[in-house]
Amino acid sequence: MSQPLIQVKVHQNLGTISIHRDEKRNALTRAMVFDLIQAFRDLHGERKVRAVVLTGGGSAFCSGLCLEEMNEIAQEDDNFDRWHQDTSSLAELIHLMLLFPKPIISAVNGPAMGFGAGLVLASDIAIAGPDAALGFPEPKRGIVSGLCTPLLHFRTGGRHAARLLLTGETISAERAVQIGAYDEIVPTNNLWAYAAELTKHIAEAAPQAIQLTKKHLNETVGEQLEMLISLGAAASATSRTTDAAKEGLAAFVEKRDPEWR
Repeated sequence: MSQPLIQVKVHQNLGTISIHRDEKRNALTRAMVFDLIQAFRDLHGERKVRAVVLTGGGSAFCSGLCLEEMNEIAQEDDNFDRWHQDTSSLAELIHLMLLFPKPIISAVNGPAMGFGAGLVLASDIAIAGPDAALGFPEPKRGIVSGLCTPLLHFRTGGRHAARLLLTGETISAERAVQIGAYDEIVPTNNLWAYAAELTKHIAEAAPQAIQLTKKHLNETVGEQLEMLISLGAAASATSRTTDAAKEGLAAFVEKRDPEWR
């Protein structure tokens, strides 16, 4: 029997959600997005869980969304409703993480790209291994990274967000720490243990105080974040209906350079 692609475990006061699609560098299918939403809902009700660690299996954290699956949708006629449904699900996942009553710690064991980087930015704490590169390559596929844009601006500021989103470049873990996308670098084999140690500190505080603190942070520092993510979802859905997206996704699947018009 095959293992689930999204695995949930509880160890003492720490819940772990891990992504296991190693052969595709943990790229998320539509079904996996729904499973991630359900995983967070399940841990929401676990009273003994004081924090949640989100991590990846294998050598990657998450390479983003499954471009092969997206390419299949892009070849369909009248696909706007499907794109709208997909981006709405992604926005739901981000909102769920931001409103989650317990701290979420991303243990970034390897590259976090596209929406995978968005998951890191939606977390409250981000610890990364030395090989945890970060980037937003969507424009190279003819797509707008609308859902990640407000999160990246929220965590790193406008100047860093503009460079990453407009160049599509991939930066090192060290650079990601410098701009505030990650908090610190930890040896990869120590990531979970370090997350468990952080959870011990969190567990020393009252759960209600932690929940209110997180709510206060996201409502004051990120005052317009919820609205901007919804707008970003609409922008992302629209970009996926364009000829540029159709060409960019096809080029990825066919392993060639896109021909922009």
